[in-house]
Amino acid sequence: MEPSVGPPLAAKHDQRESGADKGGSEDSGSGGPKWLNQGVIIKAACVLGGAYILKRLVSRARRDHCREVTNLLTGEKFSADQAARDPANFFNLRLDSCPAAVLEDGSRVLYCEQAFWRSPEKPFRQRFYVVRPCAKEMKCDAEVASYALRDVEEYRNFCERPKNQRPQPEEVIGDISEHLATVYLSRCEGGRKCAYEGSTPPGGFPNNWNGATRCTSELTLFRSGEVHSWDRGYKDDGVQVWGPKSAPYEYKPKHMVSSNFRSNEADQGKK
Repeated sequence: MEPSVGPPLAAKHDQRESGADKGGSEDSGSGGPKWLNQGVIIKAACVLGGAYILKRLVSRARRDHCREVTNLLTGEKFSADQAARDPANFFNLRLDSCPAAVLEDGSRVLYCEQAFWRSPEKPFRQRFYVVRPCAKEMKCDAEVASYALRDVEEYRNFCERPKNQRPQPEEVIGDISEHLATVYLSRCEGGRKCAYEGSTPPGGFPNNWNGATRCTSELTLFRSGEVHSWDRGYKDDGVQVWGPKSAPYEYKPKHMVSSNFRSNEADQGKK
């Protein structure tokens, strides 16, 4: 009888079954079972795809914050009701803002001016506001940076003029001048009436108007379109030299202002 050169066929069959029971495969090779490799690939694809989708959603949410902040700042608003309640500390001011340009990175530029309501054609403050998403490391949703204008006369009553009779977006971008301050806004949570609120960082920003050395700003935007703005200037010793001392200015859209003011405004327009 010839010597055996290997196990009987039945033994080989038993070995294959034993290997299969342990999760092996005849053609798995050194890389492991095919079904396991495919599972790893599918899982990795799901993780990468989920991360990409999450990144897109976060980016979209950041842009949505900027759009909403821009919309809440836009329009003609008055501090008439506050001035009627406390005429010793607050004037009846008109705040008017409108979109002026969009930067290459998607940041939105607003033109904003403030004037006494009886003389809206003579604004005493003119600014550009640039609204952009907060940096990833910041714990906020949007930032509003204020800038000076290169030529204030060219922009007087910008929002009231027809679009073809005012500086165009490319001119606006070129006329953005010195950075003045930045307010960092976070969305209001918990069913509150406000939509966004925030302030400048502790210490504020450099400012030299009326003897000040620094300025601070607080800003609250309400879902109704109302805007509360509190700008103040301080000396090095902490003495406040400009801005309201007791509370922020409260600007309301025209339709929210008392009927007495609207009547007075109508009478003013007839003169």
